[in-house]
Amino acid sequence: MNYYDYIIVGSGIAGLYASLLAIKQGSVLVLTKGSIDDCNTKYAQGGIAVAIGKNDSPELHYRDTMAAGDGLCDANAVHILTEEAAECIADLIKLQVPFDTLNGEISLGMEAAHSAPRIIHAGGDATGEYIETTLSRQVRSNRVKVLEHCLVNEIITEGGRVKGLQVLDCRRGMIEEYSCRFLILATGGAGQLFKYTTNSDVVTGDGIALAFKAGAEISDMEFFQFHPTSLHLPGVAPFLISEAVRGEGGILRNAGGYRFMPDYASEAELAPRDVVARSIVYEMRKTGSDKVFLDVTHLPARLITARFPHIYRFCRQHGLDITRELIPVTPAAHYLMGGVRVNEWGEANILGLFAVGEVACTGVHGANRLASNSLLESVVFARRAIQRTQTSHPSENPSKSPFRKGGLMGIWQSYFIPDREPLPKAPRLNLANLQSLMWDKVGIIRSGDGLTRAANILATWDKNPSKSPFRKGGLRGIADRVSHELSSLVLCGRLMAEAALLREESRGAHFRTDFPETSSEWQKHIVFQDKHAQ
Repeated sequence: MNYYDYIIVGSGIAGLYASLLAIKQGSVLVLTKGSIDDCNTKYAQGGIAVAIGKNDSPELHYRDTMAAGDGLCDANAVHILTEEAAECIADLIKLQVPFDTLNGEISLGMEAAHSAPRIIHAGGDATGEYIETTLSRQVRSNRVKVLEHCLVNEIITEGGRVKGLQVLDCRRGMIEEYSCRFLILATGGAGQLFKYTTNSDVVTGDGIALAFKAGAEISDMEFFQFHPTSLHLPGVAPFLISEAVRGEGGILRNAGGYRFMPDYASEAELAPRDVVARSIVYEMRKTGSDKVFLDVTHLPARLITARFPHIYRFCRQHGLDITRELIPVTPAAHYLMGGVRVNEWGEANILGLFAVGEVACTGVHGANRLASNSLLESVVFARRAIQRTQTSHPSENPSKSPFRKGGLMGIWQSYFIPDREPLPKAPRLNLANLQSLMWDKVGIIRSGDGLTRAANILATWDKNPSKSPFRKGGLRGIADRVSHELSSLVLCGRLMAEAALLREESRGAHFRTDFPETSSEWQKHIVFQDKHAQ
């Protein structure tokens, strides 16, 4: 009774869309550790990139994506993304996602590093929320079974193939096992690694940690994108101020009112995110301030309130009228480019295991994600994963790696996490200390000394068996969720710090002061695999 053709872990856009496609092929179970609506999707403001404008094309979108990826994008995956985009958006429209229109046509916005307006949105700046609400409604009205407040403790494999999952029902405090033909991870990234983040509280790297411990390959973890503009108000949690605000003409000013971005990049405010984020950090250091300001007061007030109603209302609720006042902003952790290494069909190196959305590394983003490609990647590769399952069979030879059947191109160099001696005196492990360590040492601007310090502390924390539910034989109740998530974050932090330490160059979102230049020797991907996994 606990067998399903498909088990999908996660309830964001990738998981819900995959479930709606999978239900046409067999039985489906969606597992989520919170409620079905607890995910990062609903916080996505900017929109989805798709080349449907008169002066746009998939080829132009392809070139912009490749340029943003700074030499590490997988060309084949990017072609797939841009060429299949319009069809996937049409499918979302059929599912009743209400994208904004103007004069009967879908509205197209502009964002940084795009060479043409191609960002479609819903509800102005509430795209993610509209998509999440629509898809969750569709899931509820179909035959998809959803189990909420269920935490996956372990991926069970047998003979190189996924067999099922061990799951804790957090409400009942009971552990159950579920078996499946295909397991699809759609658990999101690891944004809670950092002190300042735009991510939901549930984004704790669980899928990456589970896959790694099961023997999956994890790639590109050093590439974490920091959004340049999150609201910075005393007592208010970081709140995303969409890139689209700069796309509509927003200007960045320092504490003295000076427009500084033209000093750092010819594209000014529309430079790639990593450039803008670092420029803001440098400008804050120059002026001795803990923030800069985003200025939209020169734009028509009706444009701001209509195009960004969610941002406008949130700021007004906290005493800030952005049509008349400057918006105080700082960078914050936003999106993980790395994750479970998959091929062009979303397949990991374990037969029957797929990963879609932010938990996956498809090769689309390379070293730096192009704005608004993430939601698109989720739907394109979720669809491809389900398509692939229609041609797969459980008895397929697991020794045939999916990467030998049209997998990721380029150079992929494998490593094990190095053994490090535990520090005799390390800070106490808790979420606040972990987030501060990652922000200070593995954040926007890195150095070899800082990364080494972080790697040693993270290794010390990871070797403490008392804090890891994975090493205690499983979870035993709802209180263990915190321990589970902390364990996942520590492992993800180790993967990120070690990868950043290995990569002795600066490329895309990865910047090191001791290796500030890009090196052709490092035009390759760093892949980690657990040497203890069977």
